[in-house]
Amino acid sequence: MESCLLKACRLLCLLLILPLRLAEVLGLRAAYKRFFPLLAYKITFSYNHKMHRMKKELFRNVCAFAKSDGSLRLLEIGCGSGANFQFYPYGCTVLCADPNPHFETYLKRSMDANKHLTYEGFLVASAEDMQELGDESVDVVVCTLVLCSVRDVKLVLKEVRRVLKTGGAFYFMEHVVSKPSTWTFFLQQTLDPLWFYIGDGCVITRETWKDLESAGFSQLHLKHIEAPVTSVIRPHIMGHSIK
Repeated sequence: MESCLLKACRLLCLLLILPLRLAEVLGLRAAYKRFFPLLAYKITFSYNHKMHRMKKELFRNVCAFAKSDGSLRLLEIGCGSGANFQFYPYGCTVLCADPNPHFETYLKRSMDANKHLTYEGFLVASAEDMQELGDESVDVVVCTLVLCSVRDVKLVLKEVRRVLKTGGAFYFMEHVVSKPSTWTFFLQQTLDPLWFYIGDGCVITRETWKDLESAGFSQLHLKHIEAPVTSVIRPHIMGHSIK
């Protein structure tokens, strides 16, 4: 009975997104990509307020991965509007990468508000292919609310391991699929097609922790949490991996 209800609700959701599919075929989705950075920038303030304590906990030991001279080169992939900048340690050099060039306007606002950081630049690139960055060229990689929307999580993690120095760390915070037989799981399975379009490619049914477990890092420090946010993305994972 539950399976039939899920299939029926998902079918209804698929019918609702037919206009969005048509807009994509007609090439109108490009206009949304210009608008999405503004939407993400506005949402950032609410999310950071709710997740402030958890983000402080996540980034509390970033300094431990600095070089012997105290310098630290940090790459944030899918940087968006710079929501994590306030949590980075004083003096670290930040390189930002995002496939959507329209984020740069809002990124600069966050740069101006966080004078304790040194900014190296903004790289327009997908997380699956960061060929402009050399092997073992950064001390820390950060990725929050990004692995939900990349095309290939495994390939992204392979690129992360490539650009990280040996002994460097990859910090992550991602929403993931809920446990089966929960109301949240039902909502995620039902709304996933619609959410994909609204969230510019965001998938709410991924088991991202499994990709991290098989990515080949020497250490993985990961925990599951219930974030104080919208129920459909409440299940989160957070932690860091060491190359």
